[in-house]
Amino acid sequence: MPQPRRVAVLDDYQQVASTYADWDALDAEEVTFFAEHLGDADGVVAALEPYDVVVAMRERTAFPADVLARLGNLQLLVTTGPANVAIDVEAARARGVTVSGTGGVSPSTPTVEMTWALIHALARHVPAEDRAVREGRWQHTVGRDLSGRRLGVIGLGGLGRPVATVGLAFGMDVVAWSQHLDPDDARAAGVGAVSKDELLETSDVVTIHLKLSERTTGLLGRDELARMKPDALLVNTSRGPIVDEDALVEALHAGTIGGAGLDVFGAEPLPADSPLRTAPRTVLTPHLGYVTEGTYDVFYREAVEDIRAWADGAPIREL
Repeated sequence: MPQPRRVAVLDDYQQVASTYADWDALDAEEVTFFAEHLGDADGVVAALEPYDVVVAMRERTAFPADVLARLGNLQLLVTTGPANVAIDVEAARARGVTVSGTGGVSPSTPTVEMTWALIHALARHVPAEDRAVREGRWQHTVGRDLSGRRLGVIGLGGLGRPVATVGLAFGMDVVAWSQHLDPDDARAAGVGAVSKDELLETSDVVTIHLKLSERTTGLLGRDELARMKPDALLVNTSRGPIVDEDALVEALHAGTIGGAGLDVFGAEPLPADSPLRTAPRTVLTPHLGYVTEGTYDVFYREAVEDIRAWADGAPIREL
């Protein structure tokens, strides 16, 4: 049976991974926690070549076929969460690398809460007013009401539905669209099913809850953003490439939309020279949707379980 010698735990940005699981129980020669992102493919290979077990945090670090081919010692790759589009699972299998995942807390709760944090931050200018108070100023913006306004939910699935439920609780008129949305399902949730164009043209807040795929990449581009109301807010807690970032920056500077709350980006961590950093009327957060105590407890505890099961010759939660 294999025995983990060197274990790498990646993208431990908050330097807390060691506190969420009993890593000593692995009896590994070494467990290394990487607090900094490893960068491009060459950086990943240079850092991880000695390790036989790697624990990846969601899609923060990519493992395409070319990277896997250069990690000759890798035997087990664990991803937090039940799936990871940044890992070429077929290529890993072809090289004899086991890939396992973990569970999580309720699949929607943390991200739903983050979505509403961004909506409120935008609607009530929370970051701007916080800065103003610290600088000695007082009350210089006027917030907008949510009650009576229209919330447009793109994707009424495991995330979109509870987001819609909260909108209804705030007294919002909630509508939804997705390519395969069943109008009966929408009605059962108290939500109106509309076309994509109607959603964009009539919603005061547009929030995205879709999986990233070839079909959804660039779903909201220049034409779609141009359809939005000039004071509408756009919130994305799904995946960055669903929105054309260049088009979004243009719309924000032109004032053709009211603002954007973004927790996800095309490149993460967000590059220092990204024009989004200086775009007006934005609230930017560093992909915090799943970053909660409850989620980390499950992620890291089950990652250790995955490693121990693999070492016992009976891998679990294989992808």
